[in-house]
Amino acid sequence: MYHQGHSDDPKTGGFTYIKDVRPGMKSLKMKIMVLQVNNPYKTKDGNEVRSCKVADKTGSINISIWGEDGNYVQPGDILQLTRGYGTLFKGCLTLYMGKGGTLIKTGEFCMLFNEVPDLSEPNPEWIQQAKDKVNQGPTDPRLGGKPAKHGKT
Repeated sequence: MYHQGHSDDPKTGGFTYIKDVRPGMKSLKMKIMVLQVNNPYKTKDGNEVRSCKVADKTGSINISIWGEDGNYVQPGDILQLTRGYGTLFKGCLTLYMGKGGTLIKTGEFCMLFNEVPDLSEPNPEWIQQAKDKVNQGPTDPRLGGKPAKHGKT
């Protein structure tokens, strides 16, 4: 089954490159190297979150790691992410691990990477698309994603 953001291209081994991540993409399978690990912070409901800068050969992006997993991640770790997704957080594209996803250390320090482009830099086009989606209102899947009509016509 084809998932948006998931590549079955034999050259990539089914992995999605950072340069191809867009807001709303789901079911991402990625191989990434940790460049920087920031101090954890607590959310309002007490969850611990750690933001990390990760990269592959096509660019870099921030990933938010929730819970204890963040305690084990170190700069130089090479990780395989499954069931990842991309979304805007404070106007910046950020990776997350979805429900049932995994973040597995597969090596360290031996991976080509580029820090540029940094996909977590604010992108006005994506911010505008997110605003347009909110302003558009609810959509009706029976209408192919077109806006739902309210009231009698």
